[in-house]
Amino acid sequence: MNKNVSRTLLLATACSLPVAASAAEWTMATPYGDASFHTKNVKQFAEDVAEATDGELTINVHSGGSLVAHGEIKPSVRRGTIEAGEVFLSTLSNEDPIFEVDTLPGVAGSYEEAFDLWQTTKPVITELFANQGMMPLYAVAWPAQGIYTDFELNDPEQFEGLRVRAPNINTQRFVDYLGGNPTETEESDIPTAFSTGRVDAMITSSSTGNSMTAWDYVSHYTDANLWLPKNIVFINQQAFDRLDEATQEAVLEAAARAEERGWQMSRDDNEASLEALQENGITVSTPNEAVAAVLQSAGDQLFAAWEDRAGEQARQVLDEYQQQRED
Repeated sequence: MNKNVSRTLLLATACSLPVAASAAEWTMATPYGDASFHTKNVKQFAEDVAEATDGELTINVHSGGSLVAHGEIKPSVRRGTIEAGEVFLSTLSNEDPIFEVDTLPGVAGSYEEAFDLWQTTKPVITELFANQGMMPLYAVAWPAQGIYTDFELNDPEQFEGLRVRAPNINTQRFVDYLGGNPTETEESDIPTAFSTGRVDAMITSSSTGNSMTAWDYVSHYTDANLWLPKNIVFINQQAFDRLDEATQEAVLEAAARAEERGWQMSRDDNEASLEALQENGITVSTPNEAVAAVLQSAGDQLFAAWEDRAGEQARQVLDEYQQQRED
């Protein structure tokens, strides 16, 4: 056999062999630090995906806003600059009022109600993400929101002029209704905001107070059970579509486990965080009657304002949720 024929046969044989799919590597951004249970859950999700796919898909998690700032995470996933991201869902409220429904006082005051609210709103939120070329994987609630101050909060007049860290537009409106001055501050910047006097108080969860060592700059936590907001984890649809069917299934199964695990982590973290706050000298209490009344009034104004700007679809979804809770 001459050399040319032999070379031709070798090339033909090589071309006929099955080509192994190359391993995929995704980049994921989250604004929350490594101490947050949300970040721990995300990293476990990434480990689960790598294990289930035998390394065919690896997800590199960049925490604490180290790669992409919070406000740029969703646009980056949409553009495909990164494949996956996690954001505080209500920060997207400028796009649609449905994204802020979990920050309306009185709508969902327990984990069970918050989960039911997520299940009811999930189809609409999924559709909105799909319209932008993205797909939600799972959502997990934070513990109920309370108020951190460096004084005992026992008089409604203490809200007047109070500079309050408010992480989303609905919380900012709430602070306005209380008579305070809302200040938008990322979680990673909280200690600096307090030390420089940019904020005097913050509305957030027991979990954030614990992970950010709130006892370094405040002395009291009023456990007001205002609302249970959520984080949402999502991916670029095209990146998902490029995966083979088995890998896609592994991602979805790992996401389902992450959602179930995350909600339990939130419950557990709330209990542990409340203990940690007290062990480190923070006084934990519930609102007295006068403070509770002004919080309720501000909440009522917030809800009324939401109904005025919400579209018919958003209102129908909320009505559906409320009807299910009554049945």
